[in-house]
Amino acid sequence: MLRHLMYKIKSTGPITVAEYMKEVLTNPAKGKAEAVSDVMIKSLQVLDTEWQSTALGLAKRRGRHLSFASQREYTWDLGAGGSQGYYMHRDMLGEKGDFITSPEISQIFGELLGIWFISEWMATGKNVAFQLVELGPGRGTLMGDILRVFSQLGSVLKNCDISIHLVEVSQNLSELQALTLTEAKIPLEQNPESLVYMKGVTKSGLPISWYRDLQDVPKGYSFFLAHEFFDVLPVHKFQKTPQGWREVLIDIDPQVSGKLRFVLAPCVTPAQAFLQHDEIRDHVEVCPDAGVIIQELSERIALTGGAALIADYGHDGTKTDTFRGFCGHELHDVLIAPGTADLTADVDFSYLRRMAQGKVASLGPTEQQTFLKNMGIDVRLKVLFNKSDEPSVRQQLLQGYDMLMNPQKMGERFNFFALLPHERLHGRSHHINACQSRPSASPVAGFGELAWQ
Repeated sequence: MLRHLMYKIKSTGPITVAEYMKEVLTNPAKGKAEAVSDVMIKSLQVLDTEWQSTALGLAKRRGRHLSFASQREYTWDLGAGGSQGYYMHRDMLGEKGDFITSPEISQIFGELLGIWFISEWMATGKNVAFQLVELGPGRGTLMGDILRVFSQLGSVLKNCDISIHLVEVSQNLSELQALTLTEAKIPLEQNPESLVYMKGVTKSGLPISWYRDLQDVPKGYSFFLAHEFFDVLPVHKFQKTPQGWREVLIDIDPQVSGKLRFVLAPCVTPAQAFLQHDEIRDHVEVCPDAGVIIQELSERIALTGGAALIADYGHDGTKTDTFRGFCGHELHDVLIAPGTADLTADVDFSYLRRMAQGKVASLGPTEQQTFLKNMGIDVRLKVLFNKSDEPSVRQQLLQGYDMLMNPQKMGERFNFFALLPHERLHGRSHHINACQSRPSASPVAGFGELAWQ
């Protein structure tokens, strides 16, 4: 991977951090793209008019086709098979991987998210049908926990037609998800050429479908879930200098053989148009592709109803340099041994809120410990603890709770963020400032205190 990156930089010059992330995480086979993808084109629509022709021309000259991202899988689709990047050749989840996600830590996490979706469905009138859509489902563990709750509350949902839709570009991960979620006795329908490339039936009897792109998911009343999805989308990094903003690039270190280094662009780059004119920080990370996805979610929710729940590392427009690597659960220098570590950057929820463009209301970011406490994690822990007589099970429950709730672990580092129709907040849509993240009172579960008996 390092050799490939150095050859690339020698051929084209320093590359952006966003391009570095894409190369390191996926390293697709090299070839000629057939077209610039819809996601790239839509990203450019966020640019100021004066930059659109420049940036689009650059994308076309490089001949790249940007495909949709899934959790831990953000892919350059160059019309050729064979990939060997970090996400393509490693099992990065779990104790033997480089990071552990909340669903692997405790079943309670997924159960409470299942309760959240049912709560929203009930609060908005118990529609006769809804789609549950997950972006980047990983191994399918989280969705499995949610569907178990749906089954346990079957009497509540018995008159509702529910379907499951997973957005996943990785063939390997989609096969793992199918093993986790589907009924083995019912064969999967597979068609690699179709927009719906796989279909099946969950263990609880619900129809389930797989897509490579969010845009291919049927429009309709839907609830969307994105857990640790946005933090792996590539970011552009900018540094404020006496000459103005300059993009941070990655170049070959001329002083040390086989080493990469960060440098500043000598002049303005097209991606700089994504910066806010009133930005006060001296270092900023921007993820245009996250903005595209948020706009798609906002349009769908505003048109057909539903909600989106996003859980991720992040901040509300306050942090600066968060680009980092993880290897074996330890921090890892992002420029050393590329392809052997996970690369990530904190989600800027203030940017997601701006990209919703006032089409929907937003709640959060709310710290995970607060959200889960409001959802009743203490009550659920007590129930499971009292039901088990095994000391090892009880210890596992307590350790999982501590990992999820401890401020020094995941409790304050993870945040929850929601997109909802304006009318969901008691008709206050015409009075809410679209940039306000925390209304004074919230009727939405998880984002306000609830009384648990």
